[in-house]
Amino acid sequence: MKGYEVNIVSSTKELSPKEKIKLKDLSNSINLDNATQAEGKVVINYDYHVILNIHNEKSKDRKDYQNVVVVDKDGTKYNTGSESFLTTLEDITGEMLSAGEEDFSIEVYRKDSKNYKGKQFITCSVL
Repeated sequence: MKGYEVNIVSSTKELSPKEKIKLKDLSNSINLDNATQAEGKVVINYDYHVILNIHNEKSKDRKDYQNVVVVDKDGTKYNTGSESFLTTLEDITGEMLSAGEEDFSIEVYRKDSKNYKGKQFITCSVL
């Protein structure tokens, strides 16, 4: 698509060319903002994640932004642009992976914002 570009900035595992192509396609992934609004909590049996830089000329808000794609061990892909989620996910995976713990799940959920009354944000916890 003209005016739309996706690049993988980082990954918690080595990716094949085929995996890179699949991960840059968000059309077949579950949006965590929508999923947490509908289901409340989402549990992901964590396999790995990638961070994407996206440039979209047709975006109404920001033309350049980041998304994170988290892959479940069953192959399901989840995505979000939530900075609070990404920060917490990076903390969890950094600690777990550096300790050699590769088998864990995360629970994704919404919390009320203390800074913006009536607003919520997405975050996660290790299970």
